[in-house]
Amino acid sequence: MSEMLSMLQGAIIGQSPIVYVYSPEEERIVRAIKSIAEPLNLPVTTWSCVTGLDGYGNETQDPVVAIKTFIKDNIQGMIVLKDLAPFLDDFKVVRAIREAYNDGRKNKNRTVFLVCADNIVPEAIKKEIHFLEIPTPDENEIVKIIDEAKQNPELNIPDDAVREVTLALKGLTENEIDYVLHRACKNEGADKDQILDEIFAEKKNVVKKSGFLEFSPPRWKIENLGGLDNLKQWLIKRQDMFTREALEAGVPVPKGLLMMGVSGCGKSLAAKTISSLWNIPMFRLDMNLVFSGMYGTPEEAFHRALKTIESVAPAVLWIDEIEDALGLDESGQRIASHIFSTFLTWMQEKPPLIFIAATANKIQALPAEVLRKGRFDEVFFCDLPSKEEREDIIKIHLRRNNANLEDFDFKMLQIMTEGWNGAEIEQAIIAARTEAFYENRPFAQRDLEAVIGRIVPLSDTMENQIKAIRSWAFTRATPASKYGKSAAKR
Repeated sequence: MSEMLSMLQGAIIGQSPIVYVYSPEEERIVRAIKSIAEPLNLPVTTWSCVTGLDGYGNETQDPVVAIKTFIKDNIQGMIVLKDLAPFLDDFKVVRAIREAYNDGRKNKNRTVFLVCADNIVPEAIKKEIHFLEIPTPDENEIVKIIDEAKQNPELNIPDDAVREVTLALKGLTENEIDYVLHRACKNEGADKDQILDEIFAEKKNVVKKSGFLEFSPPRWKIENLGGLDNLKQWLIKRQDMFTREALEAGVPVPKGLLMMGVSGCGKSLAAKTISSLWNIPMFRLDMNLVFSGMYGTPEEAFHRALKTIESVAPAVLWIDEIEDALGLDESGQRIASHIFSTFLTWMQEKPPLIFIAATANKIQALPAEVLRKGRFDEVFFCDLPSKEEREDIIKIHLRRNNANLEDFDFKMLQIMTEGWNGAEIEQAIIAARTEAFYENRPFAQRDLEAVIGRIVPLSDTMENQIKAIRSWAFTRATPASKYGKSAAKR
C-alpha cells in the first residue's frame, strides 16, 4: 500500500469529519479516495466552483450553498471539495465548514475532503480539521507508472535502467513523471544516461519554481580539481554508497561534508564536482532570497526550501558560505536563531538521500553545534596549495586555455606562485592568455611571468588573517590536501 493510501485510510478510520488534503495532485488524490470508497460501497461526491456539487447543478457553485446542501440532504460517503483554499478568507465559508464538522461528528458515514494545492487553514478551524500533506508518488507507485508506460510501444525504457530511473523520478508528481517519460523515451535509441538527463532537467524546472533554489549543472569533473587529494579520495570512495541499494543493504549513506578554509582554495569547485561524480543533481540554496522577504517570512521560505529539496531527492544541497547563510555574525552569534535551530534539526532528521555540501570562509564564526561529529561526516580544511598542487592547478588551467605545456617551466612557476591560491593562479593564466591574444601571438611563459609579477596574492594582503585561520583549523579539521598538516604549521 502506498503512503498516500495509508494516510487517507487513517483519516477515514479515525472518523475525522473534515480532512484537509494539501497536494497539487488533485486527480491522483480523487482517484485514491474513490479506490478506498469502492470496496466500502460508499459513494464519492465531488464539488468545484465551476461545476457545483455532483447532481445538483450550477446553483451549488457557491461553497456555502454546497456545504449547506450536503448537510441538509444528509449526503453519505466521501465528499471531495476541490480548491476550496481561495474561499477560506470568507468568514461565511469558514462558518459553513464548522457546521459541516459539527454535523459530521454525528454522521459517521460521511468524510469531507478539502483537496487544495495551497496550504491555507484559517486559525478558526485548525482544531476541527485533520491535516494531511500528501507526498509525491513513492517508489512502488513510480514502478507501476513505468510498467504502464512500457506497455506503450512508442516508449523505449531499457530494462537495465528501470531501477535508477525509478529512484531519479522520486519527488516528481504523477503528471510530471508522465511528461518526462514521454519526452525522454520517445527516442528509440534513448539510453539510461539520456533518460536520467531528462529527469534531472525536469527536476531543475521543479526547483526553479521555488525561486530560492538554483540548479547547479554537473559540468565540473573531479579530475579538473587540482590538489585536495584527501578530499577527492573521500568523495571517490563514497561514490557508490549514495544509492538506494547501499541504503537497503544497511551501509551508512553519506550525510554531508563541510569544507572550510582560505578563500579561493577550491571549496566551491570541490562542492560542484560531487554532482558529476555521483551522478545526482545539485541545488544551491540562495539564502539571500530566503531572507529577502520576497517569499514570505524567512522561516516560512526556509521551510519551503527544505521541503522542496526533500521532494527531489536524491540530490546534493549546496550551501555556500554557511556562516552567512545561517545568519551568524563574526563571533558566531545567531542573528537568525529560528532558522539556525531549524536547520540543525533538519540535518538530523532529513531523508537519507540528501547530501549537504557546505562551505565556510569565516570558520571562527561556526558554533560547536555545526562542527560536532554527526552533523557532517567530515570537516575538511582547504589550505593554500603546496608547490606540487600549484603545478597541478597551473597545468589544468593551461590545458583549458589551449596552451602547449612544453612551452612552460613549471619549476619556475612553482617558485613564482608561492603563497598563491587556486583562484589567483586561474586569473593570472586568463589574464596572460588575454594579453597574448590581443597581441595576436601564441600564449607563452613570458606572458604568465609578466602577469604574476604584477599580482599581490591574498596571503600577503591578509597574512595575519590566514595565519589565524590555519591555527584555528590545525586541530579542528582534516586537511583536504595530502600535504596539509605540514603546510598548516607555516
